[in-house]
Amino acid sequence: MASLTMRDVRKSFGRVDIIKGVDMDIADGEFVVFVGPSGCGKSTLLRMVAGLEEITSGEILIDDVVCNDIAPKDRGIAMVFQSYALYPHKSVYANMAFALEIAGFSKAEIAEKVAKAAKILHIEHLLDRKPGQLSGGQRQRVAIGRAIVREPKIFLFDEPLSNLDAALRVSTRAEIAKLHEDLGSTMIYVTHDQVEAMTLADKIVVLEAGNVRQVGAPLELYHRPQNLFVAGFIGSPKMNFLKVKASAVDAEGITVTGDGVPTLKVAVNSTGAVVGEELTLGIRPEHIKLGTDGGLPVTVTFVERLGHQTIVQAHRGDDETPLLAVLDGDVPVKAGEQRQFLFSGDDCHLFNTDGNAYARGFVPE
Repeated sequence: MASLTMRDVRKSFGRVDIIKGVDMDIADGEFVVFVGPSGCGKSTLLRMVAGLEEITSGEILIDDVVCNDIAPKDRGIAMVFQSYALYPHKSVYANMAFALEIAGFSKAEIAEKVAKAAKILHIEHLLDRKPGQLSGGQRQRVAIGRAIVREPKIFLFDEPLSNLDAALRVSTRAEIAKLHEDLGSTMIYVTHDQVEAMTLADKIVVLEAGNVRQVGAPLELYHRPQNLFVAGFIGSPKMNFLKVKASAVDAEGITVTGDGVPTLKVAVNSTGAVVGEELTLGIRPEHIKLGTDGGLPVTVTFVERLGHQTIVQAHRGDDETPLLAVLDGDVPVKAGEQRQFLFSGDDCHLFNTDGNAYARGFVPE
């Protein structure tokens, strides 16, 4: 196990800046997830940690040792890629043993390490098979096993589940979480799927266009997003946003109103807010209920029945931006109906014109 520190880490390809000054501390044994949309730089940042991508400037330290110039094989890191990258002509055992053979381990030591990893991953019965005889999930477990046998200081995962179907992603995600619990190793995991991030991470790093937008525990990011980008990225379905204005400001929060938006008092730190300021009100779909009076008038345009819940898509007047509500599975609602979205100011978020959040004064535990 190991700690990892980044100090003003930057990466440029020619004149194009990809990573724009990342500072980060990852504790020994922590499970950290880099999350963000495609092209945000999360895989590049992971490859820089591994030594597969040269750093333009800054420092990466593993256990307080600067490793900028240390070869990838000497960093004590094992990486699991999106593609399984298994040798098709070798058995599962041979694939897992190959790196140990190159490193000069004895046959007895190799057999012990492979057997231990195979037991952890429940693939003992697959050791004699070739990769072509395995399912996608089994191949991914072999790729993870190949990393485990090296007993690295840090595990790196680069979107390891993206090639699996939905059901297999869920089960393999649980296996990776159990693996972290059993090994207690430092793990860094890259994904564009915020559900994976929320369910796996001790700490999430949200990236946008090479910048770290927020770092925190999953529920901290959910309840206290610091900006519009994080608020819209964390949560599924994504947060709804409405244009409003501040009609009153006091020590207990900001009162807002808007076109069709009922007057609401939002309990936030109102420092710096002024009456008349244009704001963005955020409300998560799961905090909305349907009503007929006192709410936000909408036209229901689509109803998605999922059994345990119903997702309602609606529009306001000529505004083409859809609004979403997550309701009980048996709620009576149909497309084309005129309804009202009801929500409380206690559940809302407020963002200024720069997209930064006013810190919430009330957060459910």
